[in-house]
Amino acid sequence: MADVLDIRQFRSSTEAALMSLAVAVCYYAAGRLGLMGRLVVEGVVVTPIWPPTGVAVAALLLLGARVWPGIALGSFLVIASLTTPGPTTVVTVVSNTVAPLCAYLLLIRAGFRLDMGRLRDGLSLVFLGGFGAMLISATAGVGLQVAKSSLDKSEFWPVWLAWWVGDTMGVLLVAPLLLVLAGPAGRFRVRRWKEAAFLGLTTLILMPTAVLSPMSMLFLVFPLLIWAALRFQLAGSMLCALFASVLATFEATSERGAFLHLTDVEIMAKLQAFNGSAALTALLLASIITEQRATRRSVRRACQELAEVLEHLAAGEPSPGLPGTAETRAAPPGGHRNP
Repeated sequence: MADVLDIRQFRSSTEAALMSLAVAVCYYAAGRLGLMGRLVVEGVVVTPIWPPTGVAVAALLLLGARVWPGIALGSFLVIASLTTPGPTTVVTVVSNTVAPLCAYLLLIRAGFRLDMGRLRDGLSLVFLGGFGAMLISATAGVGLQVAKSSLDKSEFWPVWLAWWVGDTMGVLLVAPLLLVLAGPAGRFRVRRWKEAAFLGLTTLILMPTAVLSPMSMLFLVFPLLIWAALRFQLAGSMLCALFASVLATFEATSERGAFLHLTDVEIMAKLQAFNGSAALTALLLASIITEQRATRRSVRRACQELAEVLEHLAAGEPSPGLPGTAETRAAPPGGHRNP
């Protein structure tokens, strides 16, 4: 018996180690992608969208808290790819690990569902997983820069805001998409494929036009987000929002299109406002639509069951759906059951 327990523990430890390693690889890859869209605010390099936070939160929700070493390892690898690790690296790695862990614990405490089929799930991810938990990494990261005298105290808040928004956007844009892709695939009719292809083609044409236009036509993106949310829920809306945010980020770093002739602070503020609006619109609207559809399906099933019960009653047949039917049949003459 002891040998069996040892084998099970070894398998569990090996499985956890392999999953942590996979999370570290994904975290590092997401970090390298995020660094491609860097901006400079007050002399500090920040990322408007930091995908590793979304990868970390999604990994914790899907695999459990046991994969936290993978988040720490991935964070260390990203930092090591940028600069020589030092004593302060430990603080950054710890904050980058603790923030997703806090998001995971807060979401679990709030009863978060992985399918995000309720509005409360979308609100929990926004306010607990994004806005709330990411305060930890932003405060620790920027506070460390001030403590090292790499950043002046007067520059704390602009850099802190940029850092916090970047981490939050990673959670709001990347985590929902990963959770949807990891869930069971629903049935997709042929006519939905045609509509999806038309939506994708429209998105590929309209979004670059809206973002690249120097007339600042970013508002044209939102009808596409609404269309995707209404017809394809989270999968469609989050893909559109992520594509729009990535496209806008690269245009902002190049100072072209809607971000032409703006200062660094103005570029960051405009980009943060657009990314945040797109993420919230896609996430919350899709959650509302998904919840309403689930409610309609529940009402439809209840009506069908009620119709079956009424048919049995009209035919004079006992219905197994009626409460108390089994007890009535089992009761002896006189109407009382034996204790």
